[in-house]
Amino acid sequence: MSYAEVYAAWKADPEAFWMDAARAIDWDRAPKKALTDKGDDLYAWFADGLVNTCWNAVDRHVEAGRGEQTAIIHDSPVTHTRREISYVELRNRVATLAGALRAKGVEKGDRVIIYMPMIPEALEAMLACARLGAIHSVVFGGFAANELAVRIDDAKPKAIIAASCGIEPGRIVHYKPLLDGAIEQATHKPDFCVIFQREAEVAHLTEGRDVNWHGFQYGVEPAECVPVEGDHPAYILYTSGTTGAPKGVVRPTGGHLVALNWTMKNIYNVDPGEVFWAASDVGWVVGHSYICYAPLIHGNTTIVFEGKPVGTPDPGTFWRVISEHKVRSFFTAPTAFRAVKREDPTGEFIAKYDLSHLRAIYLAGERADPDTIEWTQDKTGKPVYDHWWQTETGWTIAGNPVGIEAMPVKIGSPTVAMPGYDIRILAEDGSEKPDGELGAIAVKLPLPPGTLPTLWNAEERFRKSYLTTFPGYYETGDAGMKDADGYLWIMARTDDVINVAGHRLSTGGMEEVLASHPDVAECAVVGVKDELKGQLPMGFVCLTKGVNRPAAEVEAECVKLVRDRIGPVAAFKLCKVVDRLPKTRSGKILRRSMAAIADGEEVKVPATIDDPAILDEIREGVSAMGYPRG
Repeated sequence: MSYAEVYAAWKADPEAFWMDAARAIDWDRAPKKALTDKGDDLYAWFADGLVNTCWNAVDRHVEAGRGEQTAIIHDSPVTHTRREISYVELRNRVATLAGALRAKGVEKGDRVIIYMPMIPEALEAMLACARLGAIHSVVFGGFAANELAVRIDDAKPKAIIAASCGIEPGRIVHYKPLLDGAIEQATHKPDFCVIFQREAEVAHLTEGRDVNWHGFQYGVEPAECVPVEGDHPAYILYTSGTTGAPKGVVRPTGGHLVALNWTMKNIYNVDPGEVFWAASDVGWVVGHSYICYAPLIHGNTTIVFEGKPVGTPDPGTFWRVISEHKVRSFFTAPTAFRAVKREDPTGEFIAKYDLSHLRAIYLAGERADPDTIEWTQDKTGKPVYDHWWQTETGWTIAGNPVGIEAMPVKIGSPTVAMPGYDIRILAEDGSEKPDGELGAIAVKLPLPPGTLPTLWNAEERFRKSYLTTFPGYYETGDAGMKDADGYLWIMARTDDVINVAGHRLSTGGMEEVLASHPDVAECAVVGVKDELKGQLPMGFVCLTKGVNRPAAEVEAECVKLVRDRIGPVAAFKLCKVVDRLPKTRSGKILRRSMAAIADGEEVKVPATIDDPAILDEIREGVSAMGYPRG
């Protein structure tokens, strides 16, 4: 079947489509129907089924005779170690950990916070919770104590599972003092904490509260899988919370299993037994969906990578991992390739490795500029597929369904809507925009399986955040347009569409132009306040390694480039060369913080920022352009 036929089949009968997809999952009690309409724009998937995530991700592959297949490859350039864990070994480790948690009182519905680096034990902790029907909430390892405290108070965990430390290039991140500080600050106190001691740093255990990862598992009875209802929460994942309190996205069990399993072949085009690698972190949604759950549910080998795209030890580390482990499909964020391209513009390191096993590269997490895609395609000789989704959805909204049919790539577009998503481009009054016109991207309700049904203990906030702007639709918060072929174009976050003298302009479009400059490695454009025009675009560019020209020359060329390509209507005249852009640890550029600096507003340093010192560099750059004004 073609993509058009598959999408049409879903649209004609969504119930039959998802019930058919659900047959690939092992149910303790098969659901009799896919969708339950709870009224008032709230929905549940496979609610009458009983199922266990851990069984589907681990045990069933052992039972099917594939226990000796490698489930997890841990590749850690920061500790110079590599190891493999088979499915049977993973089952035994997870069952024992779950048994130890159960012996200390963790049961179905209890919350467990996981605060760990990129080690297999992080996945084992997630799977052990799923085995018991406990609801895990992974918090990015090394998150600030106050941010961890906020999540402790919201989730109210019975237990916290943490590591003694994380290891970054050139430094140790001390997790245990951060955890202790968070528990001290939080009103809610966990019953106990499990600490995985790493060789690089052995942490002090608090008597009566903390137990050693290995010690507390000694002699316990391994736990069996506990069946849970299809709409039972598998986990809570807090959005990064750069503004206001973080939102606890709830992931329902049944829909999560069905949707993720469907994506592995249909989108990422891998078969069971093949190696799949998502270079992300378990603290982010990509890590949940495509490091831990989807590859294991589908019976793939997944890679847990503890390193960086550059500096561990060089910009060839991605290619080494792909070559050594025979990766079939590779998924990362565009910012990772921008970092690689900046360090290795000629692709010298790519040529050192055999990439013959690699079928394709997938990008998501932020807008992928055409220049980065073209560079990656040119240097690797592999197709590069951009795709678009969110923490809230847990899987692809728009992508290239390569396992069904490889659609022609239009660079700059994540391609087309996946089955389950009826994407519309809406004007502010809720009317549909014609092809080629910029508007708010919304999805007609109901959302497909695996997407958020609500926020943890915050249904009103869920409605206000996603459902009230356009009744009957999920508001994505992104702006874009569709073309005549039905391809989607994501232009910016809705609040990154700026109004210059009455013209609605996409900062993303300007970033595409700046990224095409041969000396620009990466860039960001934000809207700043202007008395005359309402808003003006302000650009920041980082130069490719080895470029030694005067910054003022490059800045002038960038201004001319935008004016030539987009026109004087863009009013683009503010551009500054900077060494680095402020980013979250997942690689998203903190545009809102940059705009606030330019507007002279007080900037709360986001907990998710990779390096707060970069904001000072942005302040200097903004000041050199004569901002903030007045």
